[in-house]
Order: sequence, then C-alpha cells, then structure tokens
Amino acid sequence: MYDLIGDIHGHAEELEKLLIHLGYSRSDGGYLHPERKVIFVGDFIDRGEKLAQHKRLLELVMKMVRSGHALAVMGNHEFNALAYHTEHEGGYLRPHIEKNRRQHQAFLNEYDNDPEAKSAVLDFFYELPMWLELDGFRVVHACWDQKSIDILSELVGCEGYLNPDLLVRASTMGTREYDAIETLLKGHEVDLPDGISFQDKDGNERNNVRVKWWNSAAGNLKDLALPEGIELGEAGKISVLRGIPFYDSKAKPCFLGHYWLKGGLVLGAVIGAYLTQAAVEAW
Repeated sequence: MYDLIGDIHGHAEELEKLLIHLGYSRSDGGYLHPERKVIFVGDFIDRGEKLAQHKRLLELVMKMVRSGHALAVMGNHEFNALAYHTEHEGGYLRPHIEKNRRQHQAFLNEYDNDPEAKSAVLDFFYELPMWLELDGFRVVHACWDQKSIDILSELVGCEGYLNPDLLVRASTMGTREYDAIETLLKGHEVDLPDGISFQDKDGNERNNVRVKWWNSAAGNLKDLALPEGIELGEAGKISVLRGIPFYDSKAKPCFLGHYWLKGGLVLGAVIGAYLTQAAVEAW
C-alpha cells in the first residue's frame, strides 16, 4: 500500500505533519509506516523562498528512499538543479541568468556555501528514476508519454535513470532527449498564436500552454489549456488534438504532480496531497 505525495517544494515542516497524520513514525531511516510506504512525485526543492527547510526536507527524503521506506521519481526542479550546477563548455547547462537564479534561490540559500552537502544532494537526484511502472499503476512527475519513455529506455534502460551524458543531451534544445524529458518532467506544450501570451505564476511571459493530456474528450484549446482560467480569446476555439500524447483510457492508472489545479483531490494529479492504495484500487 502506498501514499503518494507530490511537489513539496521545501516545506519540510508540512511534510512531517502530513506523515504523522498518515500514521508514520520517526525512525533511523526517516519516517516509517508498519503497512505502507510513500511514493514522492518529485519537486522537492525551490519555492518556499521565505523558509529555510531544504536541508531538513532533503535529509528526511534521502533517508526514506535509501532505507526503502519510500520510492520517488524526479521532478523538473531536480533536473533543473542538476543542469544549473553542471559546468559545460565554459558555462553551465542551465544558464545562471536572473530568472533561473531567482527560481532556484531557496535552494541556493542553504547549499551554496556548503559544497559537500550540495554534492551529496545532487548525487541523490541522479538516483531518482524519471518514471515508475508498478503493479497496477504508474507514476511520473508531469506526463506519461510512451514515445518519450521508449526513447529514453533505449538510452538508459527501462528504469529511466538520468546520467551526466544524458543530462547534457537533454539540456540541448533540438535533441530528441531534450524533447522527451521536457515532456515527462514538464508536460506537453502547445504554442499559442502570434500575439497571444499570458503571465505565469512567477510573472514570466508565456507564449505556450501546457495541456491536459489526460483529457482526450476535449475538443479545443480552451478545454485543454493549463493553467486553468487563462484568457485565450478566440484562440481558445482552436482544435489542437493532433500531436498531444493523450493517455490510453485502457492503460494502468497514472499518478502525477506538477500541475497547479484548483478544487479538491484529483485522482491522477497528486499536488501537495496524498493518495492511498485504496484510491488506486478504486480508480
């Protein structure tokens, strides 16, 4: 039996409260439950800029995963961190521009002056698979796209672990590795028509939208676009079904995180919440 927990983003105190609420108790290997284990759905770091809890959080998560009390997949923020701290051809795979530094600042506040601890955390990120295929269900951070998984499986095996060579190729726009990992860890995106854009939650101007790849019944961009509620005008009437990796309704249930949605607990989108095995069985 499993509890799935997604997108913690540096909130160690809230994670500990949740684990205690779920019946876990502290042990030498992190928190332990007599009958269940956690599956973390990625994005352990960044955000929480007013907190100083990254070290506390990652120490806990690393203990739980390495002791076998939890499983975990990589999120886009873990991938971005590896790229941000990896030198390549005189620079870094993720450039240290203001936008990227600002997004990563909460992590930098605690680790930039502690290279040994930072190195240990980055090593742990390499231990995170990009997807999990388990009995009865699947887990991925943003989008289960079988084509992307097949591409990466050819390179690194069916468990989908990143390595330094793949990190370089996946950080190079235009490569098939880049496209595959962008899809799995960030979601499928559709370009908006010229002149249509919106500001995301961080204030960045966006001229493309992520889509609800789990909603094959949608007929136009308005029904598919994420985040929900953005103003698309006439562009919302565009049919954009071609090329979207819609999930097969006959496939195993797939659980994910990543997306900012509103409302109650959404089966399939685990965002700062938990799902037990009972939810998996009820799918």
